Amino acid sequence: MSELVLSTINADEIQHTSEFDALIIIADDFSKVTSSQVLAHIQQSQLIDQRIGKQVVTLICDHAPGKRLILAPTGCLSRDYDDVRRFFDAAKLAINEAKLAGSIAPVLHVISDGLDAKFAHAKSVAYLGVEQALWQPLEAREFHGEPISPIKKLALVDASEEQIRQLSALAKGQTAARDLCGTEPERMSPPNFANYCVGLFTGTNIETEVIADTDVIDQQYPMLSTVARASYAVERHHPRVVKMTYVPEGEITKTLLIVGKGLVYDTGGADLKVGGAMAGMSRDKGGAASVAGLMKSIAQYQPKGVKVVAMLAVVRNSIGSDCFVPDEIVTSRAGVRVRIGNTDAEGRLAMGDLLHELKDVAKHEINPQLFTVATLTGHAARAMGPYTALVENGPALAKRLSATFAQQGDLWADGSEVSRSRREDYDFIRPRTLADDVMSSNSAPSAITARGHQFPMAFLAIASGLDKHGLDSELPLPYIHVDIAGSGVEGGDWQNGKPTAASLTSFFTTYCL
Repeated sequence: MSELVLSTINADEIQHTSEFDALIIIADDFSKVTSSQVLAHIQQSQLIDQRIGKQVVTLICDHAPGKRLILAPTGCLSRDYDDVRRFFDAAKLAINEAKLAGSIAPVLHVISDGLDAKFAHAKSVAYLGVEQALWQPLEAREFHGEPISPIKKLALVDASEEQIRQLSALAKGQTAARDLCGTEPERMSPPNFANYCVGLFTGTNIETEVIADTDVIDQQYPMLSTVARASYAVERHHPRVVKMTYVPEGEITKTLLIVGKGLVYDTGGADLKVGGAMAGMSRDKGGAASVAGLMKSIAQYQPKGVKVVAMLAVVRNSIGSDCFVPDEIVTSRAGVRVRIGNTDAEGRLAMGDLLHELKDVAKHEINPQLFTVATLTGHAARAMGPYTALVENGPALAKRLSATFAQQGDLWADGSEVSRSRREDYDFIRPRTLADDVMSSNSAPSAITARGHQFPMAFLAIASGLDKHGLDSELPLPYIHVDIAGSGVEGGDWQNGKPTAASLTSFFTTYCL
């Protein structure tokens, strides 16, 4: 799929352009159209077509590029629960209509003047909706080639050059994230996943390192090694740890340290996923995908002031004669003795040692903030629906980091819900014997476990040693666990839904703009 070329065009130039072949208008009320000729055509058409203003329609219009006029209503925007996703969704419908109409170069005109502040980024969000709708899987693009994407370029009406730069960077990152998340498990095996990441950053100022030696992984990342153990029998399934570092020019004011869960396939291990529950588990790498995509956006945009260090745990949770089992005790990189409660709670193990490494890095960085990003629990999807779940520690709560992150996501159609970390979460994973220090999980699915998406954050804090850096410590370190299990694919359909690159936009707009 060739990259969609984005540009800007003035509203008064639309009628006279020969470079574009359709005009898409997105609005809650088409009487707001400022072109008198286009408005007159819409009003005349409304006399004989009652669909206008109720659903997406295509009209033949002499005053639109290519004589194609596509009207995409947002629906009502005035209710308490209406948000900027109305524009995102309308844009997805509109660009698909444009494709059906034969357009290859549409103009996108988003009318949002005079609306509430929560629609301040409606124009940008609509474009991101277009990109979401146009994405096709990597395997499909490799098979079909260029014809799979007929739309080659798009003009955004009255967008600034800075908006174009921001959106181009975001789109590149989101495409990378969707590719990494949405590609089948052999095409995106751990070595292939790592190679894709290396290719993303070739020629950029992102420093990339891939750890492939299983002896090194066994020694430095023992919990990840435990998850990967059964995959060692198949060389093409061997794990990888991917490190990416961005250092901005000039002064650094904050440092983000992010771990992404990259389970290229999750069988559940010895606690095998049965009854059809395994389908879609090639998307269990969505957290690492979003983190890699964020780094691609950063490489493109080159934000000032923020340093970013990211690590990806890229591994396959296979079933086999050497797979790990419940009741095993594994000593983490932090020296914490972890008793395995359920092998299908593998993501927290894969990330824990990487989080410990970044915790030690954070001690020497400017204004550090730590994150884990993962498709971690069915409970997050059950509790939060299509929203990302944020679970923060005391230092992050004191700085209102999750609240800021969620607020920004609401403005950019990348919504989150904030959860508190509570004492019950730490009590839940307490050791039951003197042989261990912490339980990785209970034996039941998270979706039917009380606080099933909150207590894993407590485990990650303990297993990595971050629990020693709370508000009562000499060096408090803010930490947010970002669970995208409910938001990572469209409609919660993990087998067939398009990946959404969930949390990428929130990270980028919160910390890079």
